[in-house]
Amino acid sequence: MMGMEYSWKFLKSVCIFSLLLGSCSAYDQSLVDAREDAEKHSVTLHVDASNATGRPIPETLFGIFFEEINHAGAGGLWAELVSNRGFEAGGQNIPSNIWPWSVIGDESSIYVVTDRSSCFERNKISLRMEVLCHSNACPSQGVGVYNPGYWGMVAFISHILSNANYAFSSINGEMRFQNIESGKKYKVALYMRSTGDIDVSVSFTSSDGLLTLASEKIIALASDVSNWTKKELLLEANGTDHGARLQLTTTKKGSVWFDQVSAMPVDTYKGHGFRNDLLKMMVDLKPRFIRFPGGCFVEGVWLRNAFRWKETVGAWEERPGHFGDVWDYWTDDGLGHFEFFQLAEDIGAAPIWVVNNGISHNEQVETASVMPFVQEALEGIEFARGDSNSTWGSVRAAMGHPEPFELKYVAVGNEDCNFKNYRGNYLKFYNAIKNAYPDIKIISNCDGSSQPLDHPADYYDYHIYTLAMDLFSMSHKFDNASRNGPKAFVSEYAVNKTDANSGSLLAALGEAGFLLGLEKNSDIVRMASYAPLFVNTNNRRWIPDAIVFNASHLYGTPSYWVQHFFTESSGATLLNSTLNGITSHLEASAISFQTNGSDYIQIKAVNFGNKSVSLKVSVTGLDTKLSGSKKTVLTSASVMDENSFSNPDMIVPQESWLEKPEELDLTVVLPPYSFSSFDLSKESANMKTLISDSYPKID
Repeated sequence: MMGMEYSWKFLKSVCIFSLLLGSCSAYDQSLVDAREDAEKHSVTLHVDASNATGRPIPETLFGIFFEEINHAGAGGLWAELVSNRGFEAGGQNIPSNIWPWSVIGDESSIYVVTDRSSCFERNKISLRMEVLCHSNACPSQGVGVYNPGYWGMVAFISHILSNANYAFSSINGEMRFQNIESGKKYKVALYMRSTGDIDVSVSFTSSDGLLTLASEKIIALASDVSNWTKKELLLEANGTDHGARLQLTTTKKGSVWFDQVSAMPVDTYKGHGFRNDLLKMMVDLKPRFIRFPGGCFVEGVWLRNAFRWKETVGAWEERPGHFGDVWDYWTDDGLGHFEFFQLAEDIGAAPIWVVNNGISHNEQVETASVMPFVQEALEGIEFARGDSNSTWGSVRAAMGHPEPFELKYVAVGNEDCNFKNYRGNYLKFYNAIKNAYPDIKIISNCDGSSQPLDHPADYYDYHIYTLAMDLFSMSHKFDNASRNGPKAFVSEYAVNKTDANSGSLLAALGEAGFLLGLEKNSDIVRMASYAPLFVNTNNRRWIPDAIVFNASHLYGTPSYWVQHFFTESSGATLLNSTLNGITSHLEASAISFQTNGSDYIQIKAVNFGNKSVSLKVSVTGLDTKLSGSKKTVLTSASVMDENSFSNPDMIVPQESWLEKPEELDLTVVLPPYSFSSFDLSKESANMKTLISDSYPKID
């Protein structure tokens, strides 16, 4: 990894001092090696910084794509600690499996079974607990049930889809855990009823149940709980355990029913239910849009398991949840239609809603019969944008958001262009939405980068997953794309397959080159987002991903950190730039932007080769001079290096000061396999600027 920044002048003084210690020769030799290596591979970047040639970059260029995949939401961004909180995951046929809930006590002391006696019409399953022991005859800790949250014992799963874009990993049985931290408060809510008096302990304990971290009692007379009653408790943890569980126990004989058991940290992002650390990773990317909720999650393998927004709004306890059959796990849909719009608002990103157009992986509704799906989409838009007195706008208002959300983009389907009925279905959606909401931009699944679309659209969707070198070489993909007609939305891109592993530097550099090409083609490419965003390391259904996490820790992959280099690009000005020299393994761009009242020129360059490159940057067209500012480099000793929980910062951007070049015609040395950026502050003077720098050699 690269560390401190040195000018040649400064290094000379360092060497004089080091010579007294007998160590200058090592520094000197490494710098000579780096310079000689770079001089063999020198290129020049000519940048025209005049106002006449600059082009505005769209405000929306770089954003994020959130899909419920890899437990990104359930057991991830959505901070709910209880898995299968409504006991619905086992299906509607009773008795059903209550996994991952487990029983505390043996068959002589307790009997647990599901029935259909819940008070909620859309999720009728509840849990009946028959306590057979009484008082001192029960185990000292009581009998009952516990929920380990995320993760628990899961069956071995191995899926391979025919589409090569889908990469799954097998998962063996792993333990689910809840992360409970000392001093933090947790809100537990549940519904219960009983045929007699109750005395139930609600506790967070260690994974083996032997250590109590927090506990409160629910004590009530039979008359107070003969009907379904909601109980809410605030538990404050007196200890930390990243492998905790929630227990409901008693020593009182009788029948007790439970349903919709929830445990949430009190401290969530803006109080809206999002896990703080994961949300901050999103915010730090400064995303200008967020596409949701998928992806394949929108479609389903079968339509019965597709994401249907109406099932995900209203009170959380009334949501039925559903089985996402593409990624093979149950979600209670606490992160639903409303929460996605709230998320977009909270992070200051424009929402892009992906709607199901009557097509799943295995089914497609005939165009003549697709109008119910169209109507569902229109009502979903009304939920987001409608007046608080409208039918669906009033539902949103009742959920705590009387003001409309700013929905301006709707994508019709996901990767559905090759289905026979897509175009016919799409046109039904397009015409209906444009008629009701003419300002909404409609995104087609069909690629218009190589040939014109045969149907109207404001944007066309482009997805690409490939090898690192292939993606790097696609930096010029949109150079010759038509500038007429719909704009491009690169809503899913990533390096995957063999050279990505779980998130390598090599993959990130391929993506960096591709993104520089998108930045330079931002007159046609108006939006771009990486995929997937999140992965819970216990349930990797797709690799690689941008952000890796478990119950208590997280880190960004190199692909995540590459996106940090583009946080100032949206809304900036693209400067005309040209590379001269041997540039087959080099991509570069130049932009100007403003931040905190100051003006900057930013040079970004990817060296995708195994040799250092001497990059001379010549800036013309300025009526001011440039001074040194910040330099940022992403690299590592090996292109296959990855970050991990044990070494989360192995590959992260290294920042240092870029010194003013004074009068020396110095150059910038780009290390092998690296991504570098240089932020240059504008000053008031007239001069042509040559920017330079150098690095020790990377072995």
